[in-house]
Amino acid sequence: MMIDMNQLFSQQIDRRASDLHLKVGRPPLFRIAGEMVPVPGPPVTAETMEDALKQVLGPHGVAKLKQEGEIDVAYMVQNVARFRVNCFKRLGEWGMVARAIPFKPPTFEKMTMPAVLKDLLTAPQGMILITGPTGSGKSTTLACMIEHLNHTQPLHIVTIEDPVEFVYTDDKCEINQRQLGSDVASLREALRRVLRQDPDVILLGEMRDQDTIEMAMHAAETGHLVLSTLHTNDAKQTLDRIIGIFPAEARDHIRSMLSQTLHAVVSQRLMRRAAGHGRVAAMEILVNTPNVKELIVEGKLGEIQKAMKEGGFYRMQTFNQAYAQLVQSNLITEEEAIKTSANANELQMMLRGILTGADAAAAAKAAGGPRPSTPAGSAPQPAPPPGVPPGQKPGGDTTRGGLKITRGF
Repeated sequence: MMIDMNQLFSQQIDRRASDLHLKVGRPPLFRIAGEMVPVPGPPVTAETMEDALKQVLGPHGVAKLKQEGEIDVAYMVQNVARFRVNCFKRLGEWGMVARAIPFKPPTFEKMTMPAVLKDLLTAPQGMILITGPTGSGKSTTLACMIEHLNHTQPLHIVTIEDPVEFVYTDDKCEINQRQLGSDVASLREALRRVLRQDPDVILLGEMRDQDTIEMAMHAAETGHLVLSTLHTNDAKQTLDRIIGIFPAEARDHIRSMLSQTLHAVVSQRLMRRAAGHGRVAAMEILVNTPNVKELIVEGKLGEIQKAMKEGGFYRMQTFNQAYAQLVQSNLITEEEAIKTSANANELQMMLRGILTGADAAAAAKAAGGPRPSTPAGSAPQPAPPPGVPPGQKPGGDTTRGGLKITRGF
């Protein structure tokens, strides 16, 4: 029995499944709310898999798959959705995984994302990196950012993707989307050419190697806002990965360059919603404040976590602060937060209010709650944000190292 792929893709959307998996010897599987759920029916055979590949890839795509052993394509079912499809070989047999991409790009409001992400996009230049493991929603966050810019600022945006996922309709922005393989031969060539295309914003689907990282930093250094992703779990690991990919003799220069070009790192993990259906992103947010810049230059990345905890003025937050906010907003359960946290004891104390000093202030700020109380009869004296000398009033627009730090973060 052959598989009607358009019908199976339509069923994927109807059941709100993020992914479809085809594996020889098993029925098709949907990933629904993070769990693998089998589709009732017979197992996929080698013959039905070959037919499914032909439906999705066409003759040219099948020939390329058999030559290279793996291929990424975009596939569309009219009036249903687009799909990012990866076809691959395992133990001599073909497999397929398809991620659903809605026709309409998502918005910050619909995805319940922190408002600080909008403010990060007001920067005229710098790199904003979205990080997380595979399937953590990085593409969705990037799409929210592009869609927000599209409706708020008159800019020229160039995207370089493999493959193109969300498709945008120009509003205030002119958006040119380029797909690797069909629109441009290579990522390196696309990055080299993009600076001649008068962009304001460059979206790079993924920073894959030393060359693309260096070229992305160069684009940010020359006055462009660069949005990209990395497969790293948190902000510190992201900085470690970028610096560590370069040879030891170049790392001092790269730390200096990164401190000047980085604008923010947003690391995310998907959490089960307390309501029982769907997932919500928990986000760790690192903003390149003067203090963070100094830590990067000096190689003191072990202090990044502390800088985020104390960075409430700039609306930075650690994962534990993000979990606490989501629990207090009844978006996730305390059990889900504790299960995911790398420091469950700290999170439990945070949720019960057993914190003092900078940790409590940062947690309250991240969760939108009140600051810790002060002794009776004394006026609150909040500590200055990182990098702001005592007695100096924070805020206002400041340009530091080529990056514009705007009020509020």
